[in-house]
Parts: sequence; structure tokens; C-alpha cells
Amino acid sequence: MRLDIVSIFPEYFSPLDVSLIGKARERGTLDVRVHQLRDWTHDVHKTVDDTPYGGGPGMVMKPEVWGEAIDAIIADGAAANGPAADASPTDAPPTGSPGAPATGGSAAPGPTAPATGGPAAPATPRIIVPTPSGRPFTQEIAQELAAEPWLLFACGRYEGIDSRVMREYGARMRVDELSIGDYVLAGGEVAVLVMVEAVGRLLPGVLGNVHSAVDDSFAPGAMRNLLEGPVYTKPPVWRGHEVPEVLLSGHHGRIARWRRDEALRRTVANRPELAAAIDPETLDKHDRKLLDELAFRVGPEDMAN
Repeated sequence: MRLDIVSIFPEYFSPLDVSLIGKARERGTLDVRVHQLRDWTHDVHKTVDDTPYGGGPGMVMKPEVWGEAIDAIIADGAAANGPAADASPTDAPPTGSPGAPATGGSAAPGPTAPATGGPAAPATPRIIVPTPSGRPFTQEIAQELAAEPWLLFACGRYEGIDSRVMREYGARMRVDELSIGDYVLAGGEVAVLVMVEAVGRLLPGVLGNVHSAVDDSFAPGAMRNLLEGPVYTKPPVWRGHEVPEVLLSGHHGRIARWRRDEALRRTVANRPELAAAIDPETLDKHDRKLLDELAFRVGPEDMAN
């Protein structure tokens, strides 16, 4: 998978050199390219923002600089994909110019060599714009993005990116405006780090155990709309606190039932809106009995078995 990240603070992305994501980059599973947006400016001050039309506080990121940056990155991808790819935008900077994709230094921390052995990248990326006004970023969306061969993250700052940028590129490729929560950050960089880790860990070979993601909170299937329950390791007793006996029993059926029950309990307690969204058809009699004990009902009254 190729990931392009455009930001005025490329140094924010040094954490992508470590842990699972760093190892995935070293193996070539992830080809991460971090770009300095100011490289596509043309004034001495490298200006990327201006005052908003209609008045109001703050500044808005200019469409021209974003357009040149995105066009150049798409052109680079098209060139890497061979002559069958879409034609390059006419205003993209030539390779090797200040506007060309970063290949080293502070603007591109860590390895940037293209991944090898996989399918060729498409002519255009899927563009992701983190913004508190976007639709919620969920585990389901993370899995969807993990299936994409090429993602381009556009990190906004100030009051955000001029909306015409999303309209322009949304007319010819997939553009998603995504939010990681109901709060406001100083910029999109932290949100991109969150998304990259959530997506990257789902790629084949990134997690040590391929089954690790199956039991994640929110994972499609049995864990959809559920939080993962409590977890334990050795020793069996610590400061008087014992590991639940069922986890020491070796009885896989009872352990699975306990984990399901604890997931339901935790979801009802911490995220009742998620519990309310559980499909009643996915609940067995034991689930319904437990939810009744918790005084929590999912779906219409007449759906109980």
C-alpha cells in the first residue's frame, strides 16, 4: 500500500518509523511518503492560507497550493504506474523540482522506497481529509481503507482547507472527509497518525497473529458494535486480584461465552448507544437473558425469543 501525507508539519510523522508501522515500512508492506505542502508555494513567505470570505476569525488554507500538491503527487503515481495510467496534470511540477514528492530529509522521515512485489498502484489515490465536520472514522472504515492500494491524506490547519479542493477532486476520484471524534484539534496530523495506525495494522503480515484483529472492539462479525472485554495475563493472582476462573479452565466454549458476556456488559456500561445499535437477529437466547438482567433492551419488545 502506498500512503502519501501532505502537511505543513511533516516532522509530526516520525512515529511512523517505529513499532508495527515502522516494521511494515522496512518490509515494504507500507510505502509512506510525507510531503511538505509549502514546497508548492511560489512566494517568499511560502504562504498556504488567507482570510475567509464572508469574514470571521481564523484563516483558510488556499486552494491553489493544495491543487498543485495533489496534482504533483497524482502525476508521480501515474508515472510510477506506467503509460497506462491517466495523463499527468499540466501544472504539476516536474520530478526533482521543489514541488516533487519528498524522497528524504525531514519532509519524509524513514524509508520511502516503493513497495515491491505487489500490484501496480491505480492512476489516482483515494483522498482522505481529516476534519471534525466529517463522518465518523470507524473500524469498518479502517477495514475498507486497508483494502485500498493508494491513500492520500491531506492535513488541514487553521479553519480548514478551501472547500473547492474537495469538490474539485471529488468529481474525479474518491474523497472522504473523516472525523476521529467530537472534538477539535489544532490540525489534521494527529488524526492522520490515528488513521494510519488503524489501517496499517490490518494489512496482511503487519500483526504477529492474523487472528488478533478478529476480536478487536468494533470488528465486523461477532464484535460488531461491541467493545472488547477485560483481558488478563500471568500471574493468576496479583495483589489479591484473581484472574476469572473460567479463563484458567481450558474450556474453549465457556471462555468464548464469558468473553461475549463481558463484551456485552462493557458495551452497555460504557457505550449504550453502540449496544442499542446491535442487530437483534445476531443475539442468541443467552445474550437476551444477560441484557434483560442488565435492564437493557435491543430492538422491538416483541423480538425476544
